[in-house]
Amino acid sequence: MTEAILSERRIHSGWLNLKLATLRLAGGETVERELIEHPSGAAVLAYDPDRRVALLVSQCRPPVLRQGAPPLLEVIAGALDGDDPEACIRREALEEAGVRLHDLERIAETWASPATSTERVTSFLAAYRQSDRVAQGGGRDDEAEHLRVREVPLTELARRADAGELQDAKTLLLVQTLRLRKPELFADR
Repeated sequence: MTEAILSERRIHSGWLNLKLATLRLAGGETVERELIEHPSGAAVLAYDPDRRVALLVSQCRPPVLRQGAPPLLEVIAGALDGDDPEACIRREALEEAGVRLHDLERIAETWASPATSTERVTSFLAAYRQSDRVAQGGGRDDEAEHLRVREVPLTELARRADAGELQDAKTLLLVQTLRLRKPELFADR
């Protein structure tokens, strides 16, 4: 017997939709599971190979705030909003960090939280130069993002990764990927 969703019942509608799904498991058992319909998105670790820094952002995240944790240091990311992942991340990079990205290196498409959410994130690496910083960034005013933009030395990101201090999964994934692909950027000069 194959696994299948037999039915879905909407519990909440909003930016995120919460549903109760009735599933048939491989053994034939029927169970109910919550399902969060979440928009898919894209993320990028924008890095300057000459100055050996990366552009990161932080903002108020209600779940993080609720848990009493400090704001996370995050890569640039956003919801697709009908765009393909490349167009989305170029738009988000300009809005969030004021940087114009050119060549995107596609890394992976990953499930954000596969136990509950439909969200998938397409991740990229992208080199930039100082001349690509064309605006202040900070996010869109109409979305009240109030992002703080920081250039962080790559050696500091490596130290934070090694110390378990990068708590945002997409950021950790992309920092570690850049370390594997371009280790010379993390070496002391």
